[in-house]
Amino acid sequence: MTCASQAAADAYRHMLDGYLANRNDTSQRLKATLAADGEFCMAYVLRGAFAMLAFKAANLGFAQKCLADAQRFSAGVSAREQAHIQALESWIAGDLDATMARWCAITREWPRDILAFRLHHFMGFWLGRPEEMLMMAERASAYFASYDFGAGAVLACRAFAHEECGSYAAAESCGWRALEMDRGDIWAAHAIAHVYEMQARRAEGLKLYEDLRGHWGGGNNLLHHLWWHAAMFHAERGEVDAALAIYDREFRNLQSELTLQMPDLYIDMQNAISMLWRLEALGLDGGSRWGELADKAQALKGDCSNPFTLPHHMIALLRAGRVQDAKDYLDAMQAFAAGPQLTLQNVVHSAAAPFCEALLADANGDAPRALELMRASIAQWPRMGGSHAQQDVLHQVYAAIARRSQSEGDLQLIAARVRARRGLPLENFVAWRAIAQHA
Repeated sequence: MTCASQAAADAYRHMLDGYLANRNDTSQRLKATLAADGEFCMAYVLRGAFAMLAFKAANLGFAQKCLADAQRFSAGVSAREQAHIQALESWIAGDLDATMARWCAITREWPRDILAFRLHHFMGFWLGRPEEMLMMAERASAYFASYDFGAGAVLACRAFAHEECGSYAAAESCGWRALEMDRGDIWAAHAIAHVYEMQARRAEGLKLYEDLRGHWGGGNNLLHHLWWHAAMFHAERGEVDAALAIYDREFRNLQSELTLQMPDLYIDMQNAISMLWRLEALGLDGGSRWGELADKAQALKGDCSNPFTLPHHMIALLRAGRVQDAKDYLDAMQAFAAGPQLTLQNVVHSAAAPFCEALLADANGDAPRALELMRASIAQWPRMGGSHAQQDVLHQVYAAIARRSQSEGDLQLIAARVRARRGLPLENFVAWRAIAQHA
């Protein structure tokens, strides 16, 4: 690594550790790195990456400035560092397929490059590519001993990739091994929570939280998603009031420091909107909570940086009764999809926009059109990213429209897809018990 001093290198390592461990002070660690070396090429690369990781179009200009800084200070840096600059360049340009290929190439040439590995894992998740995530994690595992920097992160990523590929025993084993190395490993805990969700092991899931929550101090917004899983466990047990209390206290507490820092962060919006929809399906009333979420969704009209967020925003707008705002939101989405045919445009065109158009059609009383759009696009939904547990709400929305319309064929289609993903009888999941008979 090319930098001015050992102190700068140590600061960079501390920053990278913060990123791998999902620490909320990672941006402060970045400032300390640049204070140690104001011409540190890789620090500017990571600064640009952090801007892009927020999946927010408003950050694009800042990311471009970071790229320019990295390029300005790239004279004499290694081929590996040059490759990271090129990956950031294609990321900012919107060519995510090229970006993924460049990160993969970096890890082939330099197998212990934990940054390229972790960024590939992140983007693979949000592009719906679990098999690629697992391939990368299995390959990386051959190059990291347990005492190596980043070894725990590789294990945690292996755990999550195995879970998304349906290998629950391997996922749980890798997750617990990562937690043995660091009880505060949030991504490892997250992977195990997913295993428990998919296997309907709710009591074990809640005990996991009881045992580990004391180790999560200083974590970033991924903690909100962990608490979303806890609310899911309670909802599945019929404890809807407890789930709503977690919503208000833990992952959509508008007065918490994490929420105040980024009140419209994509993953937080997904957590809140999907949980509120689920709880209303179980009989609770979301009330004024929808208005708060709809306001933030409307303000992000036209920002398609994270396709999986788009259906959530649409749900919030419609639940708040803002049909015209929802139409405007869809129009902006379709205009984006008609632009240069890069990775995100293709995903929005084939998956997010049809789903959102279906939601609007249903809100306008045209359920047959809604079902037609969902039926035609359902195979593309995984391309929006998100886990099986997160994507489940899309299938639940489809099922709700199909049930109201008494469309037996659509119910059979949904039930078959969900059963294949879950690997357990649908009767094990509260949202799917009424649908079980249709498969």
